[in-house]
Amino acid sequence: MRTRTHLAGGLAALASLFLAATGVVTLASPQAAAATCTAGTASDFNGDGVGDRVIADPEATVNGAKKAGLVRVVLGGGKGVSEISQATAGMPAAPEAGDGFGVSYAAYDADGDGCSDLVVGAPYEDVVKDGVNLVDAGVISVIHGTPTGIGAGSTIEGYSQAGFDSASSTEANDWFGFALKAGTNAGSTPYLIIGVPGEGVTVNGTTYSDAGCVEYVQGSTKVVLNQNSSGVPGDAEANDRFGYSLTATNRYFAVGTPGEGAGDLKFAGGVAIFSHTLSGGMPTPLVGLGQDSAGIGGVSEAGDSFGASVSLTGYRPSDQTYNSDALLAVGIPGEDIGTARDAGGVLVVRIQPSGAYTQIAAFDNGVPDVEGDAVANDFMGQRVSLVNTDANVVTTSANVRLAAGEPGKDTATVKDAGAVHIFRPLDTAIGAADKVLTRGSGLPGTATARDYTGIAVVGGTTSLYVGVPYSKASATSKGVLYVVPWTDIDGTTSTGTTANQPGSDGLPDAGTTFGVIG
Repeated sequence: MRTRTHLAGGLAALASLFLAATGVVTLASPQAAAATCTAGTASDFNGDGVGDRVIADPEATVNGAKKAGLVRVVLGGGKGVSEISQATAGMPAAPEAGDGFGVSYAAYDADGDGCSDLVVGAPYEDVVKDGVNLVDAGVISVIHGTPTGIGAGSTIEGYSQAGFDSASSTEANDWFGFALKAGTNAGSTPYLIIGVPGEGVTVNGTTYSDAGCVEYVQGSTKVVLNQNSSGVPGDAEANDRFGYSLTATNRYFAVGTPGEGAGDLKFAGGVAIFSHTLSGGMPTPLVGLGQDSAGIGGVSEAGDSFGASVSLTGYRPSDQTYNSDALLAVGIPGEDIGTARDAGGVLVVRIQPSGAYTQIAAFDNGVPDVEGDAVANDFMGQRVSLVNTDANVVTTSANVRLAAGEPGKDTATVKDAGAVHIFRPLDTAIGAADKVLTRGSGLPGTATARDYTGIAVVGGTTSLYVGVPYSKASATSKGVLYVVPWTDIDGTTSTGTTANQPGSDGLPDAGTTFGVIG
């Protein structure tokens, strides 16, 4: 019988609502792109210069195995749909019940051939080691793009934690691959970051279970980072879950630690920010943040889960010609607002190359003029996505958008329908132009109980992507992904929302939680 270890305390409440391969990876420096691939477009798996879309269904049944999981890739330009699971030819592991293939994914050009490659996490995969079944140890798969697409026919590599990094160990309940982030740094060298929030960390002979770590790879550098690593903010403690959430730009990355304690306050949470600049064989730690950090509004409280979600975007000051800084959004879904428990909130800070930080905004539904009211169990900030819609100009309020998921929000008649709250975080008055999107109001469809809209949110430069994998409406009962132009949200256009769902636009009419993104 497969067992599943869930997060303890306040973090467990959030998680329960919503949700043996070997080898070594070395990420190459950029090479000349193959003649049949065109480099330069993100998430372009066939290298044709048109972006492609990845939509996961981590609870899908595959070959009879429930919740084995899969991902679908919609090739841009109407060139077809690929379905990838552990049943795909070339996979080193078979689909099993509860693997969760697709809980996380990331896209980048790992091998420098001009076609993007897809990394998919299956954090609940069991791994057999020396005859012992290590439950929920986790694996990742690297599926390489080709000029003809991705999936069947692709080169595929599978890795357990020890297979990926011989300096690490594969252990039960590590959740290797629970979070993933990939891209290229400011020098165009590819990087990959893998969250392992269930990792036990040993300090002075004592092992702290679920302290967490990340595996970080940049070029030929590969290193494990945890809160016992030199210069990394905080201390490795039981249930910290360092690596539960990840975000990055080409200059910075941040690691969420939502189980971090503050004194005797369990699951208060924290975030560690790093520079991709290597020093002493590891990325440079810059600063750690929590609600008790100097200059940060609010107070650390038990169960806040500060850092359960994080999102970075580039920030160009007026005295620079490039995005030297970054803006970081931190979700605080367990924040109590007055007597409203777990109403949630969001914090936005500016990060500078030195590690200096400045709070830009801290807000929730209790702030005057913000749409809606602070209500218990809204979980605002369970997902956050911060985007700079024009990184080629000096950053202003006009080109920065924040989408904050509120998956527990009720409508007037429907419980837990969920919502996505849109902000311009650089506005002087945070409630001046905010909007709340729900199904039937700003989003297509009809809100139904326990849709949890807002559990899957990603912002792009031109559009907002909102997945509703737990949709209960009959027309979208297998899940749906909405693509909403920012200009429509602003009210300057009425282009209309695109809906991707099983049974349309070449997508197979099958699914369980279709619409998991990010």
